[in-house]
Amino acid sequence: MAAATLMAGCNNSTASSNTASTTTTPTPPLDIPDNDILNFALNLEYLEAEFYLYAATGSGLSSTDALSGAGTTTVPAGIAAVPWTNSTFAHYANEIAQDELDHVRFLQKAITSNSGTPVPRPNLDLTFFAPLAVVAGITTTPTFNPFLSTNAFLVGAFVFEDVGVTAYTGAAPMIANTSILSAAAGIQATEAYHAAEIRTLLVAGATQANDQTYVNYANMVSALRATLGGGNETPLSATSIVAASSTNAIAFSRTTDQVLHIVYGAAGGAGLNKGGFFPSGLNGNISVTAS
Repeated sequence: MAAATLMAGCNNSTASSNTASTTTTPTPPLDIPDNDILNFALNLEYLEAEFYLYAATGSGLSSTDALSGAGTTTVPAGIAAVPWTNSTFAHYANEIAQDELDHVRFLQKAITSNSGTPVPRPNLDLTFFAPLAVVAGITTTPTFNPFLSTNAFLVGAFVFEDVGVTAYTGAAPMIANTSILSAAAGIQATEAYHAAEIRTLLVAGATQANDQTYVNYANMVSALRATLGGGNETPLSATSIVAASSTNAIAFSRTTDQVLHIVYGAAGGAGLNKGGFFPSGLNGNISVTAS
């Protein structure tokens, strides 16, 4: 069902013609409460934290970190930590998992400190990588599992990292509290470090093995992201991974609407409120697409 929904969204969309030179990002509204923006970010951090924690340890967020009323996380059958090819990869995964867990905890505290209520973890679906890979052209059947190998994990991580960077860039103009804005910029910087790590490991592995397969997979993911949530993603060359920046070397931004289309797995259309990695939708006031 997820694959069918995603393919239908892609087929009905005109976003596939977007490129770095033709796509413009809509100007976001500036009157969204800070806590709504932070809760939107918290939903995304829950997703990243769950992915990296399962990859690093075979287990997800604790009930304490997921908060009371949390949804469940659907994972591939027989989920276990990724069978790392060496300790360096395991170290990277553990490092990023801890960062994402810290982001979850920080955002929860920031919302509480700003007289708000942090939303609990929504229902998440980490099996959505499989149908996503089919639509991206990586596989012909929904069998892709980022927890089965180091390279598959890197491609899974690549799905998320650029979305986080561009989402924080897009959210910055909407944040009124300068202290919160400063912290959000710090989180964005950390997400950018993660994105660079994943790119480096993918390209280095391809160079050492003389095999561009997983670099090609990453670029397929990038092309699908551009179709679902705005363009600006084009490979630098046949053997490199797309750069998440404009022609001025400035990271491009995505609106909350564009991010929702990516994580819900459907391009274009108003009123979309669930799907993809969020089978029941995001928690909070920013959860439905406007266009």
